[in-house]
Amino acid sequence: MKQFGFENLVAEVAAIPVARDIGRVVRIGRGTIEVTGLSHVAGHGDMVTIGGDGRRGEVLSLAEDLVCVLPDGDVEGLRIGAEVALVGTSQIAPDDGWIGRVIDPMGEPLDGRPLLRGRDARALRGQPVNPTERRVLGTRLETGLAVFNTMLPIVRGQRIGLFAGSGVGKSTLLAKLARGVHADVVVIALIGERGREVREFIERVLGTAGMARAVVVAATSDQSPLVRRRCGWTAMAVAEHFRDQGRHVLLLADSVTRFAEAHREIALAAGEGGSLRGFPPSTAHQITTLCERAGPGAGSGGDITAVFSVLVAGSDMEEPVSDILRGVLDGHVVLDRKIAERGRFPAIDLLRSVSRALPDAANAAENTLIGEARRRLGAYDRSEMMIRAGLYAAGSDPALDAAIESWPALDAFLAQDEREDSAASFRRLAACLASESARNEEGADDSTG
Repeated sequence: MKQFGFENLVAEVAAIPVARDIGRVVRIGRGTIEVTGLSHVAGHGDMVTIGGDGRRGEVLSLAEDLVCVLPDGDVEGLRIGAEVALVGTSQIAPDDGWIGRVIDPMGEPLDGRPLLRGRDARALRGQPVNPTERRVLGTRLETGLAVFNTMLPIVRGQRIGLFAGSGVGKSTLLAKLARGVHADVVVIALIGERGREVREFIERVLGTAGMARAVVVAATSDQSPLVRRRCGWTAMAVAEHFRDQGRHVLLLADSVTRFAEAHREIALAAGEGGSLRGFPPSTAHQITTLCERAGPGAGSGGDITAVFSVLVAGSDMEEPVSDILRGVLDGHVVLDRKIAERGRFPAIDLLRSVSRALPDAANAAENTLIGEARRRLGAYDRSEMMIRAGLYAAGSDPALDAAIESWPALDAFLAQDEREDSAASFRRLAACLASESARNEEGADDSTG
């Protein structure tokens, strides 16, 4: 872990403002305030501090003599005439010393230890890499999970969505990816997470090994929509900092749904109407802009491989956030509650999940194995009710017979999380697809050897 140096102290001193423009509160509304004196110096989206208690806010709209500000908390105790100081554009200055740390969306430490800013500040709402200069997707990544090593490969620079309801193992799967995927740095955004679960995720789920190469950006569910939305931007800006150093970054965002919900609250406060099942039209732009900042880099820069989780209520894959993300990302993984209830984790519904890295991420023989496994799982799924009811007579359909024979082995294979490479995972997948007699012969050969 890098120690902070003299350049960090210089950056901290340089960031101290010499002077600030000051305005005054002239109206306190329902969740917003109006400020005079900043109309000709403030910009849309600028940050301000309100009063003397450290309360922050963001400029929502500008008029000739008034500025509308959304505080990052409630307005209780705020008075007419209170000072409002202009901070300026939203920026953050990441540093290598942030690795292994837990920070809030403002770049302040949450783990009780000092944290200094880096030398170079960068805008929270950065721009995606020029699409004409961006590299294509890279090589397949080792994950330590059999299903991602084979049938749902993750490649360097890929962006996938993890679609799941509550309580089906989403956080546990994200932690396994954080520990298992080969990357230089892992950036984790906990957006709108329950307060009691932040420490549990860091200490019990992520663990010491996972935290050693991670930067965790956390905004709990009780915080304002400004802070929750900023959490996604801050995590992306931190990931871009390490990418620009030529490193491979794994970004895990949990969840984009809560990012979108935070934006909805802000947009409605700014006067934008809800049209997409209560979401304002700007939601699609906010989500796609965030996602497009991840992916392969350009030139000598690194890459950001990203996993964006989506909270799917009632398995509705057509709700606005899910629908927007499916059209933007390079694959989607669906976790199914019924699979979780019967005890198989990760509870991935393979037939509803897609990796757009295929077929390029596998060779011809591997693609043949993947295709055969999907066909057998699909055949069993279509006939499962008939099979369990005892209505199917063995020998009626050779393809279904093969599916029935291999289904237990394939289902167990999808739950494997042994620390093995892709080659070993494909060998086990081939064994799952082999006939029972062939597996017995292979086992006899192994015991003889």
